[in-house]
Amino acid sequence: MNVPYDLNSYIRVLKLASTPSWNEFSQVSKIAGAGIILIGFIGFVIFAIMSFIPGGV
Repeated sequence: MNVPYDLNSYIRVLKLASTPSWNEFSQVSKIAGAGIILIGFIGFVIFAIMSFIPGGV
């Protein structure tokens, strides 16, 4: 089996990674939540439009 990277490269990446601060975590959570709500709203609008079209749903 040909392994392109050895274990040391993964360990180096894990050492560089850090735990986000509370402000950073909350900002990312708000953006992700807004994206989920936006996608759900777009899906609901498409469903509502398709339900008025005869034979849509």
